[in-house]
Amino acid sequence: MTISLPTGITVFERGWLSANNILFQGPHGTALIDSGYAVHAEQTVALVRAALGARPLDHLLNTHLHSDHCGGNAALQAAYPALQTLIPPGLAHAVRDWNEDHLTYGPTGQTCPRFAINGVLLPDTTLTLGGLTWQVHAAPGHDPHSVVLFQPDHRLLVSADALWENGFGVVFPELEGDDAFHEVGATLDLIEGLAPSTVIPGHGRVFSDVAGALARARARLAQFTDTPDKHRRHAAKVLLKFKLLELQRLPLADFCAWAQGTSYMQNLHGRMGGGDFDRWLLPLLDDLVRSGAAARQGDWIENA
Repeated sequence: MTISLPTGITVFERGWLSANNILFQGPHGTALIDSGYAVHAEQTVALVRAALGARPLDHLLNTHLHSDHCGGNAALQAAYPALQTLIPPGLAHAVRDWNEDHLTYGPTGQTCPRFAINGVLLPDTTLTLGGLTWQVHAAPGHDPHSVVLFQPDHRLLVSADALWENGFGVVFPELEGDDAFHEVGATLDLIEGLAPSTVIPGHGRVFSDVAGALARARARLAQFTDTPDKHRRHAAKVLLKFKLLELQRLPLADFCAWAQGTSYMQNLHGRMGGGDFDRWLLPLLDDLVRSGAAARQGDWIENA
């Protein structure tokens, strides 16, 4: 089913290494929400340039600062020198100081070129995108500083990773020992209260069965809440798959060494009982192979 969006809104649905990009064109200028991962930055710039033609990109907004949502920021800033970049307020200091530990790029073993910011997206405020007024709402859970944007006239929600058609993003604060499953639930309640008719998610296609998506997300949340190790195992496989998406193919020994040198993986290993690291890691890789998400070719592992 084709879903019609208001005039002036274009969604670039990206692969799972990069977040979707949402381009707005209107009488008040142009804007892009989220910029994808660093290895796709050249493609992101090309998509925006092809859509805008001679028109400049005026504003760049990030729903949150995970590397798959802001990895193209630096390239867009280089392509459009007058670009104004806005982020949620929680990590503004970390961006200005470029603290890769606080920004989680170091702990997750991911890449994000340094970028500048011009201001913040404050929750409980509004802004104009594509000639329409959008509400900014705090949406903690997947990321404590994430926001979602809602356009009430068209009942259109930009949900980032707070709600996908089938679930939501890894609850990263839980991996650090912070209780955040309740925040996921509160954000799902917020979305239900906004009553969107259409959702543009951070990953995957635009969808309109919002009630079904909320029900699936709550069922998944209940599983994770009841069995936290299920969430930790899922998170470990997500981090492994993300790196495979980036590198595509490498010796298995090198991949295991990367995992052992990545603090989020070490943290998950410890929280799931510790012991020999490879004996914990290799069954996770076997799960990825069995599911078709990875392949083993002799002493090599590759994305599939």
